[in-house]
Amino acid sequence: MVKPKQPNLSVKIGNLDLKNPVMVASGTFGYAQEFEDFIDLRKLGAIVTKTITVKARQGNLPPRTCETPAGMLNSIGLENPGIDRFIREKLPFLKKLGIPVIVSIAAEETPDEFAILVKRLDRIPEVSAIELNISCPNLQKNKLISQDAADTLELVSAARKLTEKCLITKLSPNVASITEIALAAQSAGADALALVNTLGGMSIDVHKRIPKLGNWVGGLSGPAIRPVAVKMVWEAYNKIQIPIIGMGGIMDTESALEFFIAGAAAVSVGTANFINPQTSLEIIAGLQQYMLEHNMQNLSQLTGRLKACQD
Repeated sequence: MVKPKQPNLSVKIGNLDLKNPVMVASGTFGYAQEFEDFIDLRKLGAIVTKTITVKARQGNLPPRTCETPAGMLNSIGLENPGIDRFIREKLPFLKKLGIPVIVSIAAEETPDEFAILVKRLDRIPEVSAIELNISCPNLQKNKLISQDAADTLELVSAARKLTEKCLITKLSPNVASITEIALAAQSAGADALALVNTLGGMSIDVHKRIPKLGNWVGGLSGPAIRPVAVKMVWEAYNKIQIPIIGMGGIMDTESALEFFIAGAAAVSVGTANFINPQTSLEIIAGLQQYMLEHNMQNLSQLTGRLKACQD
């Protein structure tokens, strides 16, 4: 009996080659070393680091997380060691893994900080790609860059001029039109979009009548936001030409498949890492099995293959 040919899970995002399309989302996996005892890191398609800023950040006041129905709220506030310590203390471990490392970056005060970070990372060969996190809801700002098409266009255009590395723009679901922002990022030269960051949310302790988060509000993630994220991936896929990395409540193979069928070229696992660190590897195996069962050899046969409802 002839053994079925194994599906090809490789995918290209800009100039970034991934052996499989499953990565771990920024802020949910630390700097990878925290998970080395729980998962074979080398099997991942890529690792997206915790978001880095120019200077070290202590983050927001505790409590920083709380469980919600079908999800969780977080208000970490981008706690990180800053770019200098990241390069000195965190990057050496990541370099040894031999898989693509995507460094997520954000600005605290002005967009000019993105330029400083991009310039620093552009000089490091082991940094495979840069994720522009212009959508974190936990920095106590009145408006996110990713909530304005003109601001998104300006920021991504400036970053594009500073590097030839794969440039991924992470967008917010807290917008009136995701396609308007997606088109702006594409026009500015983004190689890919990461859709979506967390939804703004709040939870209250009704007995104490106080917010459950020290920062009062935070970002909602987990299965509760998946229908919103899948819809936005589908909407963007039908308007843009660059690849989409789908995320938002991916907990298993079936939920990952929703994103691929809606139009994602790759997926990123976030909240599930806190529950089962093996989730990403289980999805890789499940995706391969699904493609075998449906006689698919390449991911292109799956991405964006949403069919019309049957009568």
